[in-house]
Amino acid sequence: MRIEVAKTAGFCYGVNRAVGLVEQAIAEGKSTVTFGPIAHNRHLVRHFEELGVKEISSLDEIPDGSTVIIRSHGIPRATYEALEAKNVEIIDATCPSVKRIHSLVAKAEEQGRQPIIIGTPTHPEIVAIAGWCRHPLVFSGAEELENWLNASPEHKDLPITMVSQTTSTQFLWESCKKIVKKVCTNREIFDTICNATENRQTEAAELATNCDAMIVVGDRNSSNTGRLAHICAEHCARVDLIDCADELEPAVYRNCATIGITAGASTPAWIIKEVNKTMSEITNVDAVAEESFEALLENSIKTLNTGDKVFGTVTAIGSTEVQVDLGTKHAGYIPYDEVSADPNVKPEDVLKVGDEIEVFVVRVNDQEGTVQLSRKKLEGMKVWDEVEKACEEKTPVEGVITEENKGGLVANVKGIRVFIPASQTGVAKGGDLSELKGKTLKMKITEFNRARRRVVGSIRALSGEARKAAIEKIWSEIEVGKKYTGTVKSLTSYGAFVDIGGVDGMVHISELSWGRIKTPDEVVKVGDTIEVFVIKADPEKKKISLGYKTPEMNPWNQFCEKYSVGDVATVKIVKLVDFGAFAEILPGVDGLIHISQVADHRVEKVSDALSEGQEVEAKIIEIDSERKRISLSIRALLVPAAAEEETPVEEAPAEEAAPVEEAPVEEAAPVEEAPAEEAAE
Repeated sequence: MRIEVAKTAGFCYGVNRAVGLVEQAIAEGKSTVTFGPIAHNRHLVRHFEELGVKEISSLDEIPDGSTVIIRSHGIPRATYEALEAKNVEIIDATCPSVKRIHSLVAKAEEQGRQPIIIGTPTHPEIVAIAGWCRHPLVFSGAEELENWLNASPEHKDLPITMVSQTTSTQFLWESCKKIVKKVCTNREIFDTICNATENRQTEAAELATNCDAMIVVGDRNSSNTGRLAHICAEHCARVDLIDCADELEPAVYRNCATIGITAGASTPAWIIKEVNKTMSEITNVDAVAEESFEALLENSIKTLNTGDKVFGTVTAIGSTEVQVDLGTKHAGYIPYDEVSADPNVKPEDVLKVGDEIEVFVVRVNDQEGTVQLSRKKLEGMKVWDEVEKACEEKTPVEGVITEENKGGLVANVKGIRVFIPASQTGVAKGGDLSELKGKTLKMKITEFNRARRRVVGSIRALSGEARKAAIEKIWSEIEVGKKYTGTVKSLTSYGAFVDIGGVDGMVHISELSWGRIKTPDEVVKVGDTIEVFVIKADPEKKKISLGYKTPEMNPWNQFCEKYSVGDVATVKIVKLVDFGAFAEILPGVDGLIHISQVADHRVEKVSDALSEGQEVEAKIIEIDSERKRISLSIRALLVPAAAEEETPVEEAPAEEAAPVEEAPVEEAAPVEEAPAEEAAE
């Protein structure tokens, strides 16, 4: 036979906190009373009575000067205000999840909305919730709610705010939500079933499915214990609800292979332990199960210390803090400004009720039974660990440059301030460091001191390694004709140096343009991104000659693609000579208009008909592809075709002919080689 105890059995966060506050008051020697039973369990109440804690049910029963502890179920607002008027110390042990519902219904009524509460009308939690608004409506089931909505058309149009008893079943709540969503046009629905209750019920159902018998431990007056027994009965043939170990009947479990044990939220751990122990003795179950449960019990009463890292479950997200169940008697909370290091992050964006999270214990207040937690500090500690690891392993990190100071730059690396000396920024001495501000850059951590909170980084170290790797890659792959996209780094009288990815190559001035240029800056500027190709590479001398002008850029080829003999073009007169005029057809391509072709009549001087800079229409009458010469005619557009044929076109003397568009070999600029000290290394 095997016995399995539910992990969620026993005190929930709210009851555990309330019990812890009572124990603390007893330890401090206070004359203590509880307004109503602290929780729904007679054994727990009797235990505190034996320790001198009296249970009262009215204000008249409270002795002057005593300490009054409000039960975990809470009390109505009128009772609370009357209590404040008395000469007593008040310790509010109301479950934080229930307190949230008090705020929800009170706020709803202030806004003119109708509070609707789903739960057992006589249950102390519901009585307390209803007491925080003037005109609440309480429904115990979906049928009652539906009947009320259908009783009058006005009911469906009311602005309603609906909440649930924290220990209600998910099935009941979903049924009510479905009805309201279907018929109500102005509704607010808050899922207020306690996450611990939902988890307990889900685990009980799963456990019951796999067991031959289920034992549910708890007070029969406890609402959540009764619901647990009902849920288990839906999945298991035998379910016994017992108050304590004395009610166990050993004989009924003799033929069971697996027995499950769960318990209500108000059931003390010692009662669950006794039930488990008794069952183990009856069935001779291996003591391993007992030891396992002992460990569970020990964990449930663990103590907390400042600086601890602990796990907890988010139980509520309030307006100023996030409530966390740590499985101890303390009420854990995370102030909003401790949720995340990013001030723009909203708690509801990163957390939700039911999430299990790791937190850092900032401060423990045993007197109030609270513990302040921080998620931000824990994240920060983890980031410091990551940055320290990056320093040790020499791996790069990424950060945003946030400021410049006289010594260098400051970067934000996952919330950690990293100083980057000016010499390690990668900016040349005397350069403008402010240009890097706001940029996200990679760097290496070169110095790390957690105690002094000093971290130093280097962009240069990383960029140097990257550049070295890039250089090696280029020289291993370079070949004549290969194309690169490069950046113009500098200009000289004889060409331009271009960075092709860590290596500089030179484009000679003769390779920059098909036309005649005097200086490289007529074609490119420093910082330009251009497409280049390899003409020659010398790995030994680490020199690369690059080309920029391509056959596609050759203006003569462009002309031939666009024009043919007989086409008419708009040309610009660029130079007048005795025998005619040179006109630009395309940038880099000129044609000759012979003096005999400038007009439809004889002219003595070309300047009598044309002037430099003038734009005219001219007809292409001849193209000499071999010598790259073009003859143009204005006259051909003015004289009828027949007359044009009778008038021979005079050819310019050889010495006066239009110059070849490419410089003759003897006139071409000699290819200068960059001096060794200027060559790219």
